[in-house]
Amino acid sequence: MQTKPGLDELFERRLTFPDFEPQERLARLVGLDDHKERLSKILGLLVNPAGLEGWAKKHHPDAQGLLKYVLRRPPLVVLAGDVGSGKTELAETIGDAVARQENIEITLFPLSLSSRGQGRVGEMTQLLSAAFDYTVEAATKLKGANGRSRGAVILLVDEADALAQSRESAQMHHEDRAGVNAFIRGIDRLANGQLPAAVIMCTNRLGALDPAVKRRAAEILAFERPNDVQRHAVLDGALQALGFNTKQIDEIVTATGKRDGRYGFTFSDLTQRLLPAIVLDAYPSRGVEAARALEIAKHMQPTPPFEEKSHE
Repeated sequence: MQTKPGLDELFERRLTFPDFEPQERLARLVGLDDHKERLSKILGLLVNPAGLEGWAKKHHPDAQGLLKYVLRRPPLVVLAGDVGSGKTELAETIGDAVARQENIEITLFPLSLSSRGQGRVGEMTQLLSAAFDYTVEAATKLKGANGRSRGAVILLVDEADALAQSRESAQMHHEDRAGVNAFIRGIDRLANGQLPAAVIMCTNRLGALDPAVKRRAAEILAFERPNDVQRHAVLDGALQALGFNTKQIDEIVTATGKRDGRYGFTFSDLTQRLLPAIVLDAYPSRGVEAARALEIAKHMQPTPPFEEKSHE
């Protein structure tokens, strides 16, 4: 018989917000301002509905009935998009913005299904059930009597492609279906208890996500590869510091976009591969040259898009 994993075993990297380190990480996510704003508002309402009620009393005192439609949404946000699109980094750090926005302490429970799952029968169900048990327990202690939370919990279900399988798939194992059911039950527990908790789910495979999970999402945020404006926002400050002029920066922005049938760079391609490659190419004997940086950008291959397999 399998035993329930302990809190420290299940969530090795619990984070508490506000904190300077995630605040700095969140600030470095340039080009995702719209997603930051939407996600912080959504999570703020999910974990602390008193804020919306206060807003309504001030601006729309006759709209109390309307608020029910906003506040009754299930406490789930799905972040879906290609690898390297910034969704996991945003999910891990947005709690800091929400904590500062709502003036409460928030704890992040990060669960990575791909790293936790060992493939044993029933393990996915056990992991998810335990994760929601701990989330419910922690959030119950933070629920305020007057609707004002003393704190909140965010459960991050990262690399959730193991759950991104429709129960309608004929090839889906019954234990996999049980894992999806455990996830849905957990979301319903948080919603029915009106607890100060929210779930962020990150997946590369929105198209294969079970319809019942999609229906329970208060919001589904799609993450695409950065466009010209977003790539410019990422590269501009760093390249200016190296002495590049506007024309030279624009050339590198163009080189990292779609061209000749090739897909563009991801956010992580820009920050974790291209910019370090430009610096290390010159280090330690000479300064960075714009022409050489452009050549590096043109020859670097972006991370291939995630290819979703069809399910017959």
